[in-house]
Amino acid sequence: MNTAFTAGEQKWQARLGKLRDVVRQELVARQLDRELPPPPVRIIDLGCGQGTQALRLARRGYEVTGVDTSAGLLARFERDLAAEPAGVRGLVRIERALIEDYAERAGVSRFPAVLCHGVLMYWADPEPLLQAIAAMTAPGGVVSLLVRNGDALAMRPGLLGDWATCAEAFGTDRYQNRIGITARADRLAGLTGRLAACGLEVTAWYGVRVFTDAVPDSPGDAELPPDLPALLACEERAGLTDPYRQVATLLHLIARRSG
Repeated sequence: MNTAFTAGEQKWQARLGKLRDVVRQELVARQLDRELPPPPVRIIDLGCGQGTQALRLARRGYEVTGVDTSAGLLARFERDLAAEPAGVRGLVRIERALIEDYAERAGVSRFPAVLCHGVLMYWADPEPLLQAIAAMTAPGGVVSLLVRNGDALAMRPGLLGDWATCAEAFGTDRYQNRIGITARADRLAGLTGRLAACGLEVTAWYGVRVFTDAVPDSPGDAELPPDLPALLACEERAGLTDPYRQVATLLHLIARRSG
């Protein structure tokens, strides 16, 4: 069950709990708080990985199905789930499967909320994944997508003084990420149109990591700073505010299916 992400998975796991991961997970959680209907609601988390968001949602009373291809990340998810109270464990179901295959399984019902965070950038052609997401979204349901911002690909290399990479970024939707994989970015207007073609209307969008991605890679960067609450407050405000959110490293789109 290898995917484009598989080659960088070990590096990804090494970064869990570090600054950029914590900022991403915390901001997405706060933004979901604004957009999801109150529990109890059934949620599917496609590409759930180590289960950070799934566990947070289950603790709040949501019934969550997590789907991922990675045996290693799902094992980590299961270990963390085993440490939760029985009431939380009973709300979580973990499945190892390809997203596109899971959507086609007989008997899979539609979900009132579908999450797919940090996955679309590893698909050279996003259409099959978007179609699968739409197929799993119930009428009136909400979709949460976290993608790399194609309108800001030049920001990080430019702020770090990597001018060759910065110059290349203006004319492409491809980039080399920090775990060593060449991935694909989405632009807000283009992805909004693709979702509309799948019957999903974008109703809100946020920026994620406006400031922290400009911090150079270093041993110190791996540690959480003592002023983390202040950092998160600034990142949250920037993610809500133009023009800052337009140049965030990640875009968090909320879309809804009519009905």
